Amino acid sequence: MMAAFNKLILGVGVSSFAVSQLLFHVLSSWVSARVTSGFNNLDQKKKIEWNSRTVSTFHALVVGAFCLYILLYDEAVNADRVWGDPSIVKLNLAITTGYLISDLLLIIFYWKAIGDIFFVIHHLVALYAYYFVLARGLLAYFANFRLLAEFSTPFVNQRWFFEVLGYPKSSTGNIINGVLMTVVFFLARIAVMPVYYSHVAVEYGTEPFHRLGFAAQSAWFISSIVLDVMNLMWMVKITKGCYKVVCLIGQEEVKAHKNGKSD
Repeated sequence: MMAAFNKLILGVGVSSFAVSQLLFHVLSSWVSARVTSGFNNLDQKKKIEWNSRTVSTFHALVVGAFCLYILLYDEAVNADRVWGDPSIVKLNLAITTGYLISDLLLIIFYWKAIGDIFFVIHHLVALYAYYFVLARGLLAYFANFRLLAEFSTPFVNQRWFFEVLGYPKSSTGNIINGVLMTVVFFLARIAVMPVYYSHVAVEYGTEPFHRLGFAAQSAWFISSIVLDVMNLMWMVKITKGCYKVVCLIGQEEVKAHKNGKSD
């Protein structure tokens, strides 16, 4: 039974990798060219990043929905956050692992177009942490909790899509997406930190915690801290960007008011 399930996990991971590659190399370009004429006007580097972000958005929607379902309805994982039955979480992490390996290879292969050392660090740290869930079946609750961050990804990618398509920063779509991106990023990555670390504190020093061993404990703490430091850095950048957009709204309103008076 366990051997069959492990084969399923491996199959899901390989399938996720294959789908990610298919989306990047074939489907993203095919669909995007039919959805917006602006895609064909992009240079090759921007098309590469466009396809990368399309795959990223697709992955975020699938994994984010699965993650929320697990947090709400997986009683085994929620009852025992350290050693709870990781079966459903493993399926979700297998999808993410396949995507992360695919994206990591694409980043390396197309480094001049989409190379970013922070994403390399992010992917490697996440893969290292997920290994302990997939291989040893521990810390499933906390690994799944980290995937809440994916809810902000579609908005981050949409901001980039608007930018390369030439939408003015003061356009309605850009403003709405910018505000939503900031709010969702804060809620999914920053506001949840006290909840996450309070759960860590509850488990720290307990018998289940000691059974993890030093390697798993280190992977848990180091990956969490590294990822959250990066999230805080990104939050600062996003907040500054949102502030600029809000300022643009104010400037547009002032101009409109002046033009109205001059008429």
